[in-house]
Amino acid sequence: MGYLFLLFSIVFELIGTSMLKASQGFTRVFPTIITVISLVCSFYFLSLTLKTIPLNTAYAIWSGLGGVATVVISVLIWKEKLNLWSVVGILLILIGVVVLNVLGPGHGNESAASSDTHQHMV
Repeated sequence: MGYLFLLFSIVFELIGTSMLKASQGFTRVFPTIITVISLVCSFYFLSLTLKTIPLNTAYAIWSGLGGVATVVISVLIWKEKLNLWSVVGILLILIGVVVLNVLGPGHGNESAASSDTHQHMV
């Protein structure tokens, strides 16, 4: 269920970010209202995600996939341009998200990681 909430969070974040551009600096009422509602919903679903998915994993997915999808939306809808370095940066973000999900917390010695975290918190 955590990953479904994360997907909802990303979708609302994408809507909010797109409407943020459309709000023209909060000078247009309708896009501004949609921005605020969408971003509140995004953080709400992100908070639900954090009940079952570690913060570092959830945030990496949320920001990474949200960032990449925002670039795609900016090119397709807002007709913004990309250059080679933009594409390289997007690929590095995607690689980072994959590495964190494959090798990050929860993909190894769970007891060592949790006892190490506990020691840092005490």
